[in-house]
Amino acid sequence: MLGYRFGKYNKPDQSPFDKLFEIFKQLITYTSGDFNEAISWLTELDKEYKLTEPDYGIGDFIQDLKDKGYIREESPGSGGIAITAKTEQSIRQQALEKIFGKLKKGKSGNHNTKYTGNGDETSSDIRPFQFGDTLDQISMLESMKNAQINNGINNFMITENDLEVKEKEHKTQTSTVLMIDISHSMILYGEDRITPAKNVAMALAELIKRKYPKDTLDIIVFGDDAWQIEIKDLPYLQVGPYHTNTVAGIELAMDLLRRRKNANKQIFMITDGKPTCLKENGQYYKNSFGLDRKIINKCLTLAQSCRRLRIPITTFMVTDDPYLQEFVHDFTEANNGKAFYTSLKGLGDYIFEDFERNKKRSFK
Repeated sequence: MLGYRFGKYNKPDQSPFDKLFEIFKQLITYTSGDFNEAISWLTELDKEYKLTEPDYGIGDFIQDLKDKGYIREESPGSGGIAITAKTEQSIRQQALEKIFGKLKKGKSGNHNTKYTGNGDETSSDIRPFQFGDTLDQISMLESMKNAQINNGINNFMITENDLEVKEKEHKTQTSTVLMIDISHSMILYGEDRITPAKNVAMALAELIKRKYPKDTLDIIVFGDDAWQIEIKDLPYLQVGPYHTNTVAGIELAMDLLRRRKNANKQIFMITDGKPTCLKENGQYYKNSFGLDRKIINKCLTLAQSCRRLRIPITTFMVTDDPYLQEFVHDFTEANNGKAFYTSLKGLGDYIFEDFERNKKRSFK
């Protein structure tokens, strides 16, 4: 648990259960959904930080988790315990509040574009009435003011020339694919990079669900191969003894976006390493020593394909290795996308800002 400090969770206004539950949710993410390991860590933390109270212990907390529907027995009589969908949602909520702050729930999931006209949401712009404008767009205050100026008080009347309307902004929905690197390097050198990546993914999923429900979010993990996971699977995500098959990840992302009907599509990729693997004719081609030209060229070709399809790729490098900057620069240039070199601490801020910025424009 190097790098984790739990003393700040001792808030006087929290109940004993809530105080422990906040820590438990972080531990269950850290342990990839292993309840027993999370409770073991919580017990050790209790010894060091005195988290429990004389009349409320870890056993009481476990019983409350059962009573409140946060955990369940995996099968009758097995003794195994698993977290429930209620806990998974609560973990996503915690990640959202921690990374993106408390957000007000927006309307039915739309975002601004640069276009105006017959749209969905009223803006502050006023213009003269045109054929085809609806009655609800008419600005009565501005129209009556024009009528008074043009026709006077004694002969007050409103004509078509007096009418002014409020502009409406077009809205757009976006399909996003989030790619997460689960190669072995995501936990190398004593640094846990996968847990922050999971937290960001859970926060992004909860943000879209609440604020942009018409959007779609697909999540892909990639190691030697690439495969799609469900949002509910994020707390259980683990790093494997894998190389980095970026090619497979992008190909799967393109395939998923091809099925989406939204005009605006984008890919976010969280990685810490260079591409070291691809698959040809059912066989793995691997090279961890340097930037292999064969693998790199395939990545650049796919980046160009995404550019032609108007699918921008934003790469978030959770490492500051200067050796990789050349590849990321070439990859980003081939796609006409963006790249961020960010620490783990700032990863959520970068993704949030870029996601929100992309919601305010069209990729066309």
